Amino acid sequence: MASFESSSLLSPSASPSSTDQSTCSSIAALKSLLTTTLRITTTDNRVFIGTFMGTDQLLNIILVNTEEYILGNEASRFVGQIMLPWRLVLHVEAFDQQNTSNSKAKDNRSLYI
Repeated sequence: MASFESSSLLSPSASPSSTDQSTCSSIAALKSLLTTTLRITTTDNRVFIGTFMGTDQLLNIILVNTEEYILGNEASRFVGQIMLPWRLVLHVEAFDQQNTSNSKAKDNRSLYI
């Protein structure tokens, strides 16, 4: 398993001292979402619900145990492990399994893009 230092994630033009704290907090927030169920809506009217396993350097999102839904259609299909290109993502919601009731998520970690 490879390990990366937070300074290697900075852009070459950014000074490490000015962005260290924000980068570390962003990485910590992203790490806190690992193995969380995400609901991702894409630009082509599809919704993917799966377990978040990480991102790559281009910020593509990797999900496992994923179901695909098409908006306006009740049918779904199991797609397994997928990689969603970041440029297709419209909306991301993180679901906390402990705070769900009546199949409705009550989580304040939703991200609107």
